[in-house]
Amino acid sequence: MAIRLATQNSAMSDFERLNAIYWALSTNLIHKVPGDVVELGCNAGLTSVWISQIMQDLAPERELHLFDSFEGLPAGGPLDSYLKRGDCRASVDDVKANFDTWNLPQPHVHPGWFEQTLPDGLPTQISFAYLDGDFYESITTSLTHVYPRLAPGGVIIVDDYCDLDANPRAWDGLPGVKKACDDYFGVNAKVLEVLGGVGDLSLAMIRKPLDDE
Repeated sequence: MAIRLATQNSAMSDFERLNAIYWALSTNLIHKVPGDVVELGCNAGLTSVWISQIMQDLAPERELHLFDSFEGLPAGGPLDSYLKRGDCRASVDDVKANFDTWNLPQPHVHPGWFEQTLPDGLPTQISFAYLDGDFYESITTSLTHVYPRLAPGGVIIVDDYCDLDANPRAWDGLPGVKKACDDYFGVNAKVLEVLGGVGDLSLAMIRKPLDDE
């Protein structure tokens, strides 16, 4: 399944990213970290399908919440590059169709800009979050609302986080992502770990300390 999804969604993801998601999410579910699962910046929902399948295999009682503007990206700021306003546009119907294709239960889909949907749409407690907001303000908004609701031991995976010192092969096309994380947590924060790979993987993992009640 992962290979098929990576091939189908090659512009957005790859096998290494899907493998990292599997490792992080399955570990949390197996160890019963409480809370539901969220993806911010779901696009057409192909990575969401992978997340949902892991949940169905290990914790089908958990709920999956997807957030996206479905209007493409907002305008970028001075720290953002590569992508522009309106890129990465998909529709709610695209998400529903992909879940139907893979015979998975429909997730909770929250259309709209993050600053409008996250305050009231996020679950009260979050076990795992995948952030794929691309731009500085989107990641800042995501962390501001997601991290306080993350359960102790919960994990956030941030896509496009590039630290060339930690992973020289990483793709550095969206520098606003790392800057947003560094501004939120502080540079070299202990809760953040860069995930390396054999290709150009650009991911960071944030794990909330168990004693952070």
